[in-house]
Amino acid sequence: MTAELYGIAASDGIAIAKTYRLESPSLEFDKKTIEDPEMEIARLQSALAVSETELELIKEQAEKRVGPKEAAIFGAHLMVLSDPELIGPITEKIKIESVNAEYALQEVSDMFMEIFASMDNEYMQERAADIKDVRNRVLAHLLGVKIPDPGLISEKVILLAEDLTPSDTVQFNPEFIQGFVTEIGGRTSHSAILARTLEIPAVVGVKKLMKTLNDGALLIIDGIEGKIIADPTTEQLKEYEQRQKQFAAEKIELASLKDAPSRSADGFEVELGANIGSPKDVTSALENGAEAIGLFRTEFLYMGRDSFPTEEQQFEIYSEVLNRMGSKPTVVRTMDIGGDKELSYMDLPKEMNPFLGLRAIRLSLDMPDLFRTQLRALIRASVHGNLKIMFPMIATLEEFRQAKQLFLEEQEKLRTEGISFNENIEVGIMVEIPSTAVMADVFAKEVDFFSIGTNDLIQYTMAADRMNENVAHLYQPFNPAILRMVKMVIDAAHKEGKWAGMCGEMAGEELAVPILLAMGLDEFSMSATSILKTRSLISNLSKSEMESHIDSILSLATAEDVKQYMGQLITEKSQ
Repeated sequence: MTAELYGIAASDGIAIAKTYRLESPSLEFDKKTIEDPEMEIARLQSALAVSETELELIKEQAEKRVGPKEAAIFGAHLMVLSDPELIGPITEKIKIESVNAEYALQEVSDMFMEIFASMDNEYMQERAADIKDVRNRVLAHLLGVKIPDPGLISEKVILLAEDLTPSDTVQFNPEFIQGFVTEIGGRTSHSAILARTLEIPAVVGVKKLMKTLNDGALLIIDGIEGKIIADPTTEQLKEYEQRQKQFAAEKIELASLKDAPSRSADGFEVELGANIGSPKDVTSALENGAEAIGLFRTEFLYMGRDSFPTEEQQFEIYSEVLNRMGSKPTVVRTMDIGGDKELSYMDLPKEMNPFLGLRAIRLSLDMPDLFRTQLRALIRASVHGNLKIMFPMIATLEEFRQAKQLFLEEQEKLRTEGISFNENIEVGIMVEIPSTAVMADVFAKEVDFFSIGTNDLIQYTMAADRMNENVAHLYQPFNPAILRMVKMVIDAAHKEGKWAGMCGEMAGEELAVPILLAMGLDEFSMSATSILKTRSLISNLSKSEMESHIDSILSLATAEDVKQYMGQLITEKSQ
């Protein structure tokens, strides 16, 4: 029976495929006394063998997609799986106590996890997480339940999930994953940003999704309207297949703007950049006509691994991106770990409000050795391109000065060591905390540039969690309070002769672009797939004409008033 559900349009496009439910199975079982221990050990060996085959395949595919460094975690899992120090005691327990394999596996693995977790050695603590992951995989096979493995998908599907984690998405193969739908999230959630990077349609924040849709159902995703249709009628299938073709044709038409300048109808030039998370994203950025990398999220270098990346590993990655971008600017954000981005091998404190806690620059300043390693790698890599460094979540001038001082100290050390680097690296900040926006005139005297991170600036200003669909109505990019703050930052930068960019998703919003152009934003950075559409939009806008509307827009009372004003203005221009 046909069913229609609605959510938040997270990534443009139309997808039609069968569903694949990505959900963790129940691993509950009862302790049992068994009569034939040898048969039970054979069950265990079979589950171990199947798990090994799966992990070998996942590791191989992850190496192809994200590289051997990022796939190393699966190598660690394979080592656990074949470790006689772990497997031996499990088989002994089955023999001596005549218990079922599930019980023996859980008891022994829990004991080892407790031992490793209590050690002072960080490397040994990391092994506890590896044992848990491997244990759950083997347990699922013993219980005969399906464990979700995005990396093993080998047919075209649409993923359904309550939410998606970075460890899920590191396994994504866009060849088979046509799109996804989640119960949780908003347009600026990491899963939504990932969908736009992979250029696959997505709808997020669909309530009761997992209760409503079954595995294997035919599904249509409309990532433009935020709509999904399960078990569509023949007429609906024909309609959306036609829409798919139309969407593809529009992409081809926009591709002609790949090498065109980003210039308004009255000759005002801006820079359109791409937000990326790894070196492989550079390909999409360049193919979509990016004139810069406006945001390189380096925290993804730290994810999907079992230990911190070394200075040399980071140097190689930064150098690769800078080499590929050539003379085009590359703005690298130092690690933004914390909040919703946790590391299994890092013992971060449990906090009531992690988004307001020890994260981003606060964590970097709290762990200066880790921060210095990243800064050294970046400074060394600067000879390979046009590097700019950006500190995230700066709340006070003291934080910026502390971070800048560490940067200068690492420069001096490298100078003493005789290692060459670019002496003129620009160092700026993300403006994503209201206190910084309000003090932008003071910051502008010391920073080289601003990049406005609207994803967080909006949630902190409106006191509304951008990942929480219950308060999604309060996440308002067009609220006059946000627009006034953005203008304040741009004006402060220009007064000191500095440039101002925006790397939040708002930079690619159709209704926001004319406002930002009128405010004089110098650089717009967005998901690569939004660049050509934005270039086309800007080419049809007159900056001077839009400037005449700014005072009226900023005097409006609500976000809805702003959207109506802009919608009417764009409609009038298109007539």
